[in-house]
Amino acid sequence: MMGKTPEELFQERSKRVEDAIQLKVPDRVPVAPSFGFFYAKYAGITCEEAYYDYDKWKTAVEKTVIDFQPDMYASPRFTVLSPGPLLEMVDFKQIKWPGHGVSPNHSFQFVEGEYMKAEEYDAFLQDPSDFVMRTYVPRIYGALEPFKMLPPLRSLMVGYAVVPLATGLARPEIISAFQTLLKARAEVQRWRSILDSLREQLAGMGFPSCSEAMAATPFDAIGDFLRGTRGIMLDMYRRPEKLIEATEKLLPMQLQAAVFNTKRSGIPRVFIPLHKGADGFMSLAQFKTFYWPTLRKLVTGLIDEGLTPWLLIEADYTSRLEIIGDIPKGKAIYHFELTDIFKAKEILGDVVCIRGGVPNSLLCTGTPEEVKERCKKLIDVVGKGGGFIMDAGAFIDEAKPENVRTMVDFTKEYGVYG
Repeated sequence: MMGKTPEELFQERSKRVEDAIQLKVPDRVPVAPSFGFFYAKYAGITCEEAYYDYDKWKTAVEKTVIDFQPDMYASPRFTVLSPGPLLEMVDFKQIKWPGHGVSPNHSFQFVEGEYMKAEEYDAFLQDPSDFVMRTYVPRIYGALEPFKMLPPLRSLMVGYAVVPLATGLARPEIISAFQTLLKARAEVQRWRSILDSLREQLAGMGFPSCSEAMAATPFDAIGDFLRGTRGIMLDMYRRPEKLIEATEKLLPMQLQAAVFNTKRSGIPRVFIPLHKGADGFMSLAQFKTFYWPTLRKLVTGLIDEGLTPWLLIEADYTSRLEIIGDIPKGKAIYHFELTDIFKAKEILGDVVCIRGGVPNSLLCTGTPEEVKERCKKLIDVVGKGGGFIMDAGAFIDEAKPENVRTMVDFTKEYGVYG
């Protein structure tokens, strides 16, 4: 890199991305592929190995980043959310992972369910911590099912609570569950130490991480993890007030967790994947009522904390572009999957940094020339005047390496401003 030190490269790449986020004109268009399981497949390991062999996973990520030289890389934490041994220890029921329910070469699959029943809204709203500990956790972690025997957490606020506490915790089943958690904690520490060392190593080589912290918009947290898609869809009609109250209850929890995790990593960007607010799921009126109010509060709350929200806007949001522009200017990244990105530039170009634009299907099945043609149009139109980061529409797993190489190299060559 023309004799530059890793420190100089790190600062140069970070500034390039920050200029784009702040709607300034950087030296060139930043390029930051969302690699996903491409890390594993490019390096010749299986997705199952990414879950179980931490050293192989670390080496795969390192090789990919060094070979492609992105301006920022996608944290492997967003691909392997929890390692395989940990998932086995706690008998996690909400996903199937490579080699355990899906092919060793396949991404994980989320298992939807009504993990909170419709009639349990009141219990959740009255005491979320108690509901999570004694009802939700036993349903999604087989090894922690005995937690349903715990005394109500609020009962411990009564004086002389040592007797019910000791009685509840002394059950053999609960002791066994806590012993499992102790083993799980050791596994988490081992996994985290490897990923933390990888982040430090890549930073020392001049590569910043896009983000190390994640948050969910409250509606998605309820629809994904508690009620399921069918359940929350019915709730919009049958119990709208309870649903709205629950999203408001979850908002500070998501905000606090995101702030805590960004402080731990020192990376001031928060990844927020949007799942259920798209055109195909709810009407525009429902989006304004149920989804956007708490999403906007989450985004502005993170901005108030000095952080940059990075929204992965899955599916099609073209009809919602004017609504989601109601945030502070130059403070967030909107990463579009299927939204008309050229329309997004027209409406949001002076509000947020736009990311994406290269269809995943093109990277999987197209030719390098087709990729180059798409990147040229994106740079000419969406990149005009700054505020654009080149990327795929979403995380890539099956992309052809030559197409990813073309996206990166052409952007660096053609995307120079001035």
